[in-house]
Amino acid sequence: MKKNRLAINIIFFINGFLFSNWAARIPRLQSDFALDNRMLGFVLLASAIGSLIAMPFTGWMISLAGSKQITKWAAILYILSVPLFTISPNAIILLTTFFLMGVFVGTLDVAMNSQAVLVEGFYKRPIMSFFHAIFSAGMMAGAGISALFSWADLSLKAHLGILALCAIPFWAWSIYHFVQDKPKPGQGGKTFFHLPQKALLAIGFIAFCCMLGEGAMSDWTANYLKQIVLVNDSIAAIGLFAFSSAMMIARFLGDNARAKYGDRKIIFYESIIAIFGLSIALLFPFELPVMVGFFLVGIGLAVIVPIAYSQAGSFPGLNPGVGIGMVTTIGYAGFIVGPPIIGFLADWFNLRIALIFVLVLFVFMSFLTRRI
Repeated sequence: MKKNRLAINIIFFINGFLFSNWAARIPRLQSDFALDNRMLGFVLLASAIGSLIAMPFTGWMISLAGSKQITKWAAILYILSVPLFTISPNAIILLTTFFLMGVFVGTLDVAMNSQAVLVEGFYKRPIMSFFHAIFSAGMMAGAGISALFSWADLSLKAHLGILALCAIPFWAWSIYHFVQDKPKPGQGGKTFFHLPQKALLAIGFIAFCCMLGEGAMSDWTANYLKQIVLVNDSIAAIGLFAFSSAMMIARFLGDNARAKYGDRKIIFYESIIAIFGLSIALLFPFELPVMVGFFLVGIGLAVIVPIAYSQAGSFPGLNPGVGIGMVTTIGYAGFIVGPPIIGFLADWFNLRIALIFVLVLFVFMSFLTRRI
């Protein structure tokens, strides 16, 4: 099983690595294609919508073909799609390629987590959090590599093309070591859409609250430090680093905590830590308390989504891909609706008031743990 686990770790790392590489160079993308902020927003939204559409279909495809096949093809299509947008001749084609990239990465997210659930089942102990820690490590490594390419003033086409070529050999090794799974009759193969059961719906809403919180921290920590705390750009960037590093550290430690305390307690305790951390950042808008608060929010959110995927993937009577597809679809909606809601509230009031909305969702998330 060590090779199976390593193969899935590689796919998680590649996913996070490629994502952070293109995301970190969005300013160059905007400059190269002469996009105003509004058009850039549409391009990024196209990717998110593509992922959201693909996720429920992926569970159905996995129930028919197995997660090994879907992971294999989704991974290579995503790898190839990352440099594809750099050769788009105009903004409309660019939007279309981002939509397709969203479809491929949304499919990959569900499929690779389904493989991770299968590996976790063989180990008979929690290891899902470690996979997500590897994804976070890939993002941090990708951000560093992207900064290096940006410093060298390398074009997007060369930058992302080189990385895609480097990723292909790792993908080629991994596909021979994925877990072979065979669809089971009666586990979601007849239709591509299923209404979640109540317990699964609760898991989905927990994922929604958590992923909205993750998106809010990723998108608004720097702005909060600049607008509310009034720090300079370099200090503002440290807020996101504090949150991201806390997420990675907690995910590496999360599996042992799950084994010791159980999933319900971990989600409840993590919710409380996230509530406490965000409360500190909102009540004491000064540099050090805000940094500490954002770090605690990262600790508090880190293991919740891995637990949600693990729970959904082992839900009785459902193919792992179908369960994960349901929960991922609900959770990923948080990434889409969160940033605009916070933006609207920040315009109407201010960013400090807007983030109270996230705090309320964290409280709601803590109450949902009784349904796990």
